[in-house]
Amino acid sequence: MPRLGMEPIRRAALVKATIVEVGQAASLDVTVGRIAARAGVSSALAHHYFGGKDQILNAAMRQILRDYRVTVVAALSGATDRAAAIVTASFAPTFFDPDTVSAWMTFYVQAQGNPQASHLLGIYQRRLRSNLTHALRGQLADPAAAADLLAALIDGLYIRQALAAPDTDASAIALKLLGTLRAAG
Repeated sequence: MPRLGMEPIRRAALVKATIVEVGQAASLDVTVGRIAARAGVSSALAHHYFGGKDQILNAAMRQILRDYRVTVVAALSGATDRAAAIVTASFAPTFFDPDTVSAWMTFYVQAQGNPQASHLLGIYQRRLRSNLTHALRGQLADPAAAADLLAALIDGLYIRQALAAPDTDASAIALKLLGTLRAAG
């Protein structure tokens, strides 16, 4: 008989293991068996909890997005510069570590062919744009265009982190662009 309360613990372990496996493989070419082994459970249990690899990958992305939301909300709490708080939260160490960056990149690839992943990506992009646009209102003539530019820069710095320049101070670069946008009006 299974112990009560183990399912959430095992699900969380599988999600964490998924992020690490995808990060280390730097691709979606991971198996449920590898994810399950890293989490210390059987692949049958992983299939029981999630159904298949796509569902585990989506659960991992949902967890990253939940963690991101919590970080942004905390950064915005009491912030005098909301746009800077959002930019800084986007590059928090939890999200900018190599495994999570790699998971983000593979998630973008997965979103091209997986409707659920595409839906999650769309939610993230709309929220980021909305939050940045709101934060820049009254500061710039076209806050939506500035929000699009900052969101594109954030994505670009994640790509740079994944591919070429792991020592980049992404937050400083994004904050510098924010300052430039504000100076230009």
